[in-house]
Amino acid sequence: MKKSYKDKSWFKFISNKYVWVLLFFSTWMLFLDNYSYFDHRILDKQINELEVNKSYYQEEIKKDQANIKQLNNPEQTEKYAREKYYMKKDSEDIYVIEFEGDTIEKEELK
Repeated sequence: MKKSYKDKSWFKFISNKYVWVLLFFSTWMLFLDNYSYFDHRILDKQINELEVNKSYYQEEIKKDQANIKQLNNPEQTEKYAREKYYMKKDSEDIYVIEFEGDTIEKEELK
């Protein structure tokens, strides 16, 4: 007597309604749901990038606060104005020295 495919164990497993429900549920949760696994991976990546940005900006804020404290001193304010904005006293002359590789030559622009 031949065994039919209905008697095989794999057929019993596949024909079980709970297996079908579990398969549908896992497919739904992995691919189709708003809170799917793949969406969570993308969101976790974005969170990590934002945390890196947050730490960078916090360091920059600390540097700026230190600069602000230094600029409360009139001598430091004068030094900053001279270096960044080329300000001078009436009796002084300022010379800006440019090196060959620092600027774009006019011939290259044409």
